[in-house]
Amino acid sequence: MNLPLPVGKLPADFLARLLEKAPAKDPRLILGPGIGLDCAVIDYGETLLVFKSDPITFATDQIGWYAVQINCNDIITTGAMPRWFLATILLPEKQTTPKLVEGIFTQIFQACEAIGVLVIGGHTEISYGIDRPILVATMVGEVGKERLVTPRGAMPGDRILLSKGVPIEATAILAREMASRLAGVLTEAEINQAAGFLYDPGISILNEARLALAAGRVSAMHDPTEGGLLTALWELAQASQRALWVDLQAVPVPGLSRIVCHVLGIDPLAAIGSGALLLTAPPSDAEKIRHAWEAQGILCAEIGEVEEGNPVVWEVSGRGRQILRRPERDEIARLF
Repeated sequence: MNLPLPVGKLPADFLARLLEKAPAKDPRLILGPGIGLDCAVIDYGETLLVFKSDPITFATDQIGWYAVQINCNDIITTGAMPRWFLATILLPEKQTTPKLVEGIFTQIFQACEAIGVLVIGGHTEISYGIDRPILVATMVGEVGKERLVTPRGAMPGDRILLSKGVPIEATAILAREMASRLAGVLTEAEINQAAGFLYDPGISILNEARLALAAGRVSAMHDPTEGGLLTALWELAQASQRALWVDLQAVPVPGLSRIVCHVLGIDPLAAIGSGALLLTAPPSDAEKIRHAWEAQGILCAEIGEVEEGNPVVWEVSGRGRQILRRPERDEIARLF
């Protein structure tokens, strides 16, 4: 059967089959396409260039700011510093005003300036067939060869740490896009607070990634985006070709996030989770990273461990071990 695919990421098995056909014959390609590999890495002589491309599709409010943060998050998970930014902005016909366009450009410029990134190009057009702005961005970073971190680096015995909690981004998106559905349960102040998750605790992981890299040896980092933490764990297992075990009871879910997800009927662990940093580190380094985060007021939870074995994620609970459910798509995709 050739049935339509659902909204959201392509199914992982299907995408993996497609990526197997990608040509990768240039010896300068250090890291190419793959499940859980969010960035490409090119050997550029004395340094490595790191490339990331990501769209903003769920959100319509503050999409310029969103695009910078989301792409920066993946760049920093390689240990690289973000340097250059390009954006393709598609705008709906008969709805696009100069004020809308100026607002998106201002968001991009201000967000890039705040983190020292240069806007170097892109494309903007008013297009038919879409009903909201869509922004697809590319960010380029650079890192020294000895400082590169990839999801392939997770090793048996490494602890799995998670910063802040989940799902920060989903909470902000849902409060901004579906405030009317939340109004019967949450006060206006609570809805505004949930919408403010964009900035506090924030969807950027730049600060905690830099702190972690300075505090101890980080073997792997991953940014839980579409599909939430559950998908991110499976992606990390596949990228590292290791087994993971996790205790979902140890995963922090802010109270407001829990209420928003409950009202809208979604699983907070499978909803888009930017703002949390998932990383692995040897035990002694994990403790140093924990102290560094907590000293800066960043919540840190140890949620599991890396094991030797085929790539699989085990959920550990009082009932023993069982294979962790892998979401077919992001929870909030069902609401759009």
